[in-house]
Amino acid sequence: MGTVLVTGATGTLGREVVRLLLARGVAVRGLSRRAREAGDGVEWVVGDLVTGAGIAAAVAGVETVVDCATTQGKEDVAALGRLVAEAREAGVRHLVYVSIVGIDRVPVAYYRAKLGCERVLRESGLGWTVLRATQFHDLLLKAFDLSAKLPVFPVVSGALIQPVEVREVAGHVVERVGREPAGFAPEVGGPRVRSYRELAGAYLRASGRRRLVVPLWIPGAAGRALRAGGLTAPERAVGRGTFEEALARRVG
Repeated sequence: MGTVLVTGATGTLGREVVRLLLARGVAVRGLSRRAREAGDGVEWVVGDLVTGAGIAAAVAGVETVVDCATTQGKEDVAALGRLVAEAREAGVRHLVYVSIVGIDRVPVAYYRAKLGCERVLRESGLGWTVLRATQFHDLLLKAFDLSAKLPVFPVVSGALIQPVEVREVAGHVVERVGREPAGFAPEVGGPRVRSYRELAGAYLRASGRRRLVVPLWIPGAAGRALRAGGLTAPERAVGRGTFEEALARRVG
């Protein structure tokens, strides 16, 4: 299927995508902002999607790009625009973009940026696939780790989420590599919808931390959407790994 370029190749999702592609015998080129030593089977290239430096060389000779990179929303749209322009110039056949379930239902800045990225792809002239996933277990665990450092433990009131194992999402992403562009692929959700408070309680018990749990009310349209399950896809509960399993690995 030719060389596959993975952006965000050193991130939480990108690492798993790279690992699975290598396991399938795919030639992988990983984009990194810093030079990295060879020896892990990846052809590492230096480039920066924010400035555009090195991107033309990174996409040269590539058939498929898997975009796992993010600037946490601040410059995602412009960064993807640069990647798309260089990919189009290089004759890239397929760009796979990893997005988030519910970004069209929960009005926050980061999700608006992700929607903007999806629009860039739709208008790119490239073959494209967008795969939306629910929140990774790793993201929740990082949020809980930060909360545990505070004097009280804030819990988003009424929020419903459907956490998913990042390795499973990576598997769905890799399945799209080598296929024809699909537009919007079926979404990937965790095994079941949970309340933020329930998951926070599981975290505190497993980590042995005693904290005063304080409800955090999110007002307005964003709060209403979170409480209505705007970030969930119960009809796409295809994940199998549970939050408790991810938590046990972290605590262990």
